[in-house]
Amino acid sequence: MPARLPSWAWVSGLTVGAIAAVSVLAVQADQGPRPTAADAKPRPSASADAHPTPKETTPAPVPDGSGTGRRVVYSVGQDRVWLVDASDAARRSFTVWPGTVDPGPGEYSVGTRREDPTTGSDGIQVEQIMYFAQEGGVWVAFSNAVDGSSPPPAADVKTGGIRLPKADGDALWEFATSGTTVTVVE
Repeated sequence: MPARLPSWAWVSGLTVGAIAAVSVLAVQADQGPRPTAADAKPRPSASADAHPTPKETTPAPVPDGSGTGRRVVYSVGQDRVWLVDASDAARRSFTVWPGTVDPGPGEYSVGTRREDPTTGSDGIQVEQIMYFAQEGGVWVAFSNAVDGSSPPPAADVKTGGIRLPKADGDALWEFATSGTTVTVVE
């Protein structure tokens, strides 16, 4: 009579096989196409006319002098963000609506992240907040409005919120975990 394999041997063999299959699929997925800004379709809002989002056909080039490696690049002069992978390729680029306080040029890192909605300094409900700098006592952070709006900031209020369209806010939230480098350029 042939010997039977114990159940732990079957479970171990199946587990090793499953891990190998998932690893192969993960490598294949990592080498697949990446979304670009042309794929993003921001949700229309009542205040969309105040700050229209231009449609892009190709991602804007990453600014020279913005560092190397995996990072978020924010151009104060262009009101634009790039999500750059470890090979220095822009995976996504999109325009943003800054507050009244800009961070100075330099290298920062994402610190505190808050996913749950809260009221921003402009009175709008915001979510997916990623703080990365402090300028003149004002915290600077990326966020998106829960309703997709982007009213112009009040001139008499110091706000450091850099508002993103909802789809771009989702992409940035997934990309910029705590400790991710944020390079600010002119």
